[in-house]
Parts: sequence; C-alpha cells; structure tokens
Amino acid sequence: MELICCPKTSVAEVCRDHLPSHVLTFASPGTPQPSLPAGPAHLHLAFNDIAEPRAGLVAPAEAHARDILAFGRSWDGARPLLVSCEAGISRSTAALFIIACERRPDLAEQALADRLRAAAPCATPNPLLVSLADRILGRQDRMILATAAIGRGADYVPYRSVLITLPPLG
Repeated sequence: MELICCPKTSVAEVCRDHLPSHVLTFASPGTPQPSLPAGPAHLHLAFNDIAEPRAGLVAPAEAHARDILAFGRSWDGARPLLVSCEAGISRSTAALFIIACERRPDLAEQALADRLRAAAPCATPNPLLVSLADRILGRQDRMILATAAIGRGADYVPYRSVLITLPPLG
C-alpha cells in the first residue's frame, strides 16, 4: 500500500508518474480545485489550514475527518493513494497519517508518525484534523500524542512528492 503526499504544484506530474487510483486534495475555501487527469477517484475538501477555530475562516470539522476516512476506506490499496494540499505540509500529511492509522490499526500510531517524519521532514500534520480523527477512531489521544511527538517539521523546502509504503497486513 503506497500513500503519496505532494504539494499542489506537483499533482499532475505525480499522477502521471505513479497512476494513483485515488486522489484527495485540500484547498482553502474559494481556491480552485487542481486539474486532474481522468481516471482516479477524487475527493476535494475546502477548509483553512488552522489548528483551532478562528473568526472568518473555515476550520477542519468532524465531517471533513469522516470524509477522509470514508475516502480512505474506498481505496483498495492496489495502486497508490495521493494526498495533496497547498504545500504538502499540514492538511495533506494529517490526512495521510489518518488514513494510515485506520488502514493499519495493528501498527502503533507513533510508528506511523515516525515513518511520516522520516519520509517527509517538513511534515507538520494539522493537529485539529488529527484530533478529530483520533476521536472518531477511538484512539484515546494516541494519534494526537504521536504527531505532537514528531513536532513541527523542518523549514519548508519545495519538494515533488514523498512516498510512504505500509507493510502488508501480517
């Protein structure tokens, strides 16, 4: 099972090179959706990349976390799942972590967060989105603690994509 994360500027190229069956994109409200090739299942979610509600902005909500989980469940893992946001740092890495946690409940949340950090040094998963999924999945704050433990990612350096491979179910 391959999960790929990339900034929005790399979506078309990553789709061409990796042929994902599913593409999950994020943007702030009012920002156009990326142009995608025909074929992959696509879910686009629009909310601001904020860690707590703020006046005039759209915060991640439980419905968004549920949509991410449902989209992840629709993926059979035969081809990659691509997740993208503006820079590929916060919303997309949170979604990638959320999907990985649900798909592999046998792996510790911290092990998955460490795998994310190793693959994506600048990853800083959106803490509000992670906390919403943690509650939905009944993880008793383990997802929250795991992403807090890896901390803020390194300063952003533009990149094309990161790939995280989940080992097959034992």
